Amino acid sequence: MVAEEKGVHQRAVKVVHQNIITCNLTTLKKVEDILNDDIQHLTEGSDAVLKLIYLKYHNKVYNLALRFLKDHDMACEIVQETFIKLWVNRAKLDPAGNLWLYIFVIAKRLSLNKLREINRSQNLFDALLNRIDYIHNATEERIIEKDLIYHTEKTIRTLPQQQQKVYRLSREEGLTHKEIATQLQISTSTVNNHLTEALKTLRADLRYIDLLYSLLILFLV
Repeated sequence: MVAEEKGVHQRAVKVVHQNIITCNLTTLKKVEDILNDDIQHLTEGSDAVLKLIYLKYHNKVYNLALRFLKDHDMACEIVQETFIKLWVNRAKLDPAGNLWLYIFVIAKRLSLNKLREINRSQNLFDALLNRIDYIHNATEERIIEKDLIYHTEKTIRTLPQQQQKVYRLSREEGLTHKEIATQLQISTSTVNNHLTEALKTLRADLRYIDLLYSLLILFLV
């Protein structure tokens, strides 16, 4: 890492530590949604917005990291590093983009990197195996499924109205393209176009929501 990059990282660590003193997993009051203007202020270097984003998302980042690492201290490290990286790369943020997905990707990559590090250390690997006995627990699987359903539905609701109708008739009600065309009084080619665009949007927004499945592959192959 060159001197300039070290300076940026050290500044980021200082800012995060000033605003995030400990891995505090409780939020005393409901945090309002992060607005596009807030993200814009973050790109301009607002420490206050960083703290707001931390209060909004730190629990979700911690829970994600904990699912991978099964260790409180390691999960807290991921929380810290996630928001450090968010601060370092704040100028790249799109104020109109999906901030949680951006944070999710950072946290997931850090968690997977940590798993690779653990895999290289026999002691850490053995310790993780001891903590991972309950990874197949049905409750956790339901949590994963619930997360996926939530994010899918959230994305569907952002689609244009006609795309939503076509998607739901196809995927939720199981209608054929011809049946959808008849019901909505549009051509089958229009149905196909709507469905193609809807699926493209879903894939783009949900491509990172695979949560624990990468971890399961690591330990079951």
